[in-house]
Amino acid sequence: MAKDGSTYKDAGVDIAAGEEAVSRLREFVQSTYTPDVLTDVGAFGGMYKLNIDGVAEPVLVSSIDGVGTKVKIAALANRFDTIGVDLVNHCINDILVQGARPLFFLDYYATSKLVPQQAAEVVKGAAEACREAGCALLGGEIAEMPGVYLDGEFDLAGCIVGIVDRHKIIDGSKVQCGDVVIGLASSGLHTNGYSLVRKVLFEDHDYKIDQYVPELGTVLGEVLLTPHKSYLKPVNAVLERFDVHGMAHLTGGGFYGNIPRVLPSDCQVTVERRHWTVPPIFQFIQEKGNIDPVEMHRTFNMGIGMVLIVPKEYALEIAELLQSHGEVAWIIGEVHKGAREVTVI
Repeated sequence: MAKDGSTYKDAGVDIAAGEEAVSRLREFVQSTYTPDVLTDVGAFGGMYKLNIDGVAEPVLVSSIDGVGTKVKIAALANRFDTIGVDLVNHCINDILVQGARPLFFLDYYATSKLVPQQAAEVVKGAAEACREAGCALLGGEIAEMPGVYLDGEFDLAGCIVGIVDRHKIIDGSKVQCGDVVIGLASSGLHTNGYSLVRKVLFEDHDYKIDQYVPELGTVLGEVLLTPHKSYLKPVNAVLERFDVHGMAHLTGGGFYGNIPRVLPSDCQVTVERRHWTVPPIFQFIQEKGNIDPVEMHRTFNMGIGMVLIVPKEYALEIAELLQSHGEVAWIIGEVHKGAREVTVI
């Protein structure tokens, strides 16, 4: 029988902690506001005035995603300032491949027991990524859910809304034989493959998150928490000058699962591994786990975070433009006639 005078806090939910968390993150969220944001932190719904200046036929593009079990790496390292960056940049890249620029973002943070400082660090990172992209962090939710999450566990998800002029939508329909594939360097693992990473490195080999790894030249946690890169600015520079036929964000599914999503049914892509440099973290994971190369390219980005499929005659010029904007880019493959698939040589 429940005791008299039970409270929500007795059940594991601390309303005061939630209010403190909101107070801590208020300035981070407000720092992302553009003139089009019409509400403040705490409103029941975020309101955004759609500015369509210069857009003849506006199309809204949306996406929702999480960062997978990378949250467990953040918890293990007790470091929460990068995971929000991961979330925002992942979502930005997902709509960028269709030619969209981000308008606003909403985040969802859920945990077993709310620690206001931890929640604030997560949102601070998300706000930093939003500001960098000119995207408003319009709203969000912080949920304390004892009994759903194990002690010390948390999860993170986000939703993004962007805009593209209809005649500028990139959907892969222009991809044709003879086009070439340009790969943009990733910053590391980004946000995929962490369940396999944890199994191989922490369960099978008993590595520690704060352990220095000679093969990597740094502490393991630093490499594993390197933030997901946003390709918004360099890719927009390309879109302003060139006709890009297709783009793919290499997330879950790697090369084999993502590139075919933007190919016509009669086109296939051949990618040659010798054309780019794979970062040491991937080689380290593959060696420690004795992982087949096909599995590596299906699970991880292998150092290529995004691909652009472009006409062959402009490929070198586009690669040089990307490099002038600070990106490392390589011509890594070509489009051929055949069934919709990818072959990695």
